[in-house]
Amino acid sequence: MDTVVTYQYYRSASRITIFAHIFGVISMILMLVWLLHYREGVDIVSYDPIKIFNVHPLLMFLGVIFLSGEALMAYKTVRGERRVKKSAHFLLHLGAIILGIVGIHAAFKYHYRRDLRNMYSFHSWIGIGTFCLYILQWVIGLGMFMLPYTRRETRLINLPWHISFGRAIFYMTIVAALTGLMQKSTLMQLPFFSGELLLINFLAIFILLFGVTVDMSVALARYA
Repeated sequence: MDTVVTYQYYRSASRITIFAHIFGVISMILMLVWLLHYREGVDIVSYDPIKIFNVHPLLMFLGVIFLSGEALMAYKTVRGERRVKKSAHFLLHLGAIILGIVGIHAAFKYHYRRDLRNMYSFHSWIGIGTFCLYILQWVIGLGMFMLPYTRRETRLINLPWHISFGRAIFYMTIVAALTGLMQKSTLMQLPFFSGELLLINFLAIFILLFGVTVDMSVALARYA
């Protein structure tokens, strides 16, 4: 009986993973529509501060949310050799960090061009704090699980902590994204029921759905 129940959970996890990919792709499409159609485009070397800023939400979502979610699912929901899954997990997180660094640079560059203060909002506080924890988690994971110097017993003891902190940090990235969208829509003072405001709201919903389904697919992982 226990085997049947467990198998049912495994099957449901695979379906949830499919929904996670769908929500992630929809979020990316909505993000591109918002930035390219409503916000004048994306260009970090532009003289237009708006185009510089637009690099920030695009790369932060693509990096520390989308690639991060894919990294979590690549290790826990894909059939394959553990060594290959670990490498994919590691490289996807590395790509997320690189994109995140460029995205944060774009935000600071925008503030400099507009002569604005840095780190003044709750979004910026939780955003930079989350990104620092993200890098720390990656560095610890590199030393603990990728390099061949750590004892197997030590890895087994620390693996649940690594997974738990990873999921917590992933949720913090979702919170940072949602507070950032709320802050941006408030500063733009968009009229109620405008097309852009509705688009931002739907973008926030699908980012949240992506985060929830990624976490559920990891919690009900089909392939440990």
